[in-house]
Amino acid sequence: MRLLAATDFALRALMRLAAEPERCLSTELLARELGLSRNHLHKVMQSLSAAGLVRTMRGAQGGVTLALPPERISIGAVVRRMEHGQAIVECFRDDGGHCSLTPHCRLKGVLAGAEVAFYRALESVTLADCVPSIAALVPAGPPG
Repeated sequence: MRLLAATDFALRALMRLAAEPERCLSTELLARELGLSRNHLHKVMQSLSAAGLVRTMRGAQGGVTLALPPERISIGAVVRRMEHGQAIVECFRDDGGHCSLTPHCRLKGVLAGAEVAFYRALESVTLADCVPSIAALVPAGPPG
């Protein structure tokens, strides 16, 4: 299974924010530290804000912080939110897709079960379970 780039960006940004939950970080700083496009990360932050996972503040001292404690943010909920509407295979699309095997396929049920198991496993993990130390997340500055 492959997750969308936006889901990857969301998870990385949330882990970075959780490493210093008391600090408000700009999207520009987050993008630089995580090696991401600021424009793409901005769109991800809008989605996370709409989901109530981050709080955004405007102004000179503005930026992004977690809206909930890391222990209350389910990795499964984040992935579900970011992957919403993405079919893992053609026949899972809302419109049924265009697979010629659909009427006789026995794989669809197996894949559906695997998808349920995937999300069930992620639901049992919180952001707090995934946060490395701040030293591991923030690149070291130039020597000397």
